[in-house]
Amino acid sequence: MKDLITPIKDEKDNNMLHMVAKSVKQNRFQNVSGVAFQMQSELLWFQEVEKMIPPNYRERKNKDGKTPQDLFTKTHADLLKDGGEWMKNTASQCMVVATLIATIVFAAAFTLPGGYNQNTGIPFFRKEPCLIIFVIADAVSLICSSTSVLIFLSILTSRYAERDFLESLPRKLVNGIATLFLSIVTMMIAFSASFFVLYNKKVEWVPITITGLAGIPVILYVTLQHGLFRDVFKSAYQTRYLFKRNKRVLYY
Repeated sequence: MKDLITPIKDEKDNNMLHMVAKSVKQNRFQNVSGVAFQMQSELLWFQEVEKMIPPNYRERKNKDGKTPQDLFTKTHADLLKDGGEWMKNTASQCMVVATLIATIVFAAAFTLPGGYNQNTGIPFFRKEPCLIIFVIADAVSLICSSTSVLIFLSILTSRYAERDFLESLPRKLVNGIATLFLSIVTMMIAFSASFFVLYNKKVEWVPITITGLAGIPVILYVTLQHGLFRDVFKSAYQTRYLFKRNKRVLYY
């Protein structure tokens, strides 16, 4: 049945791939977060139908002299532009946060809790486990935030071609958001560890209370951004299985 349907053309010589290349209804985008991922879903659907039709039909022109790919590029020009703008704005905002975190933790690395010995330059609490945790968490936060900045910078300098929206841009975005989240977590760990270094004797309730409060930004980040991160992760790593069947059937 599939082989009988795919070669059918309309009065304007549009085959099945031409029809897919045309603009789609907006109600198909209701469950897609972000214009960039709407563009990705259109590309995936176009490629899937492209695999179904005979190879010689993929380059056939309609009465307007357009191939399916030409028609797809023309009808999705606005969506491609909007997707690029959405990706740029998202990357720019996340990059500002990552840069701010990198600046903070970089400065904190040279101002260790408790200070230094003026004669030797060695930290007073160098043997304290909490200070070691502070140093490690601060270093991890600096590395992750710097990595996040570079990832978002690569998004801003991308070509924003059609094929980039399939895997390249979504994967960069999910990796940037993940490293940004890790930098926030480790920054809060370093912040909490610094109070355990200074108040670890008779007033332990102070660092414990501050540690509890330090978890609020992390919880807020997860609560507010988990939807975007879930959608970005699905678009980056699970779209390859979108049109694959879980079970094979005889009539496919």
